[in-house]
Amino acid sequence: MTARISASPGPPSSRGDPSPACSTAPVGLFSVTTYRRSRRDGCEERDAYERICLEGFQAGLSWLTILSRRPAFRRAFEGFRPDRVAAFDESDVERLLGDEGIIRNRRKIEGAVKNARATIALREEGGLVDLVWSFRPKVTPVPLTSEEVPTASAESGALAAALRGRGFVFVGPTSMYALMEAIGMVDTHLVGSHRRGTSGVWPE
Repeated sequence: MTARISASPGPPSSRGDPSPACSTAPVGLFSVTTYRRSRRDGCEERDAYERICLEGFQAGLSWLTILSRRPAFRRAFEGFRPDRVAAFDESDVERLLGDEGIIRNRRKIEGAVKNARATIALREEGGLVDLVWSFRPKVTPVPLTSEEVPTASAESGALAAALRGRGFVFVGPTSMYALMEAIGMVDTHLVGSHRRGTSGVWPE
């Protein structure tokens, strides 16, 4: 059964739980708690593609900066439909460089186009979602404190390498760990948190 990824972002406040029982360490762009439903709720290829692209745009910036611009990003990138973005040419890149609603970084914009083409090519191997979930670790972290929450792992590094080998850009161990955390592949909520185990992937 193909793993599914929820498309809805969580509110900024859910990025870190202020309660003592939850980790307050923000990892990646998307809300961990909201995406705990992801494995069973449903996902499309474009959701995974969007997530990877926005993590790339986030590099060096605040996650809130990107999240607040998400509607503009979706308009600019045709709803993150890979087939549409893959057809972008230099004139589209120039158009996006003039779009004040998004991060106007040429390399990152061109990277989103490259990632769209790589996503399409990956369909011959089963697709982006299946590739991502093939790197699910055998165990999940069991942090007792925020300091023990990882920001990368051997699996996220391997996933990043696999994606780069298939033409993806702006994918590294940290951003891919954020992706894995967001979709429930790893559960980094602190032991004892009421949110730990809520993904259904790692029941306590």
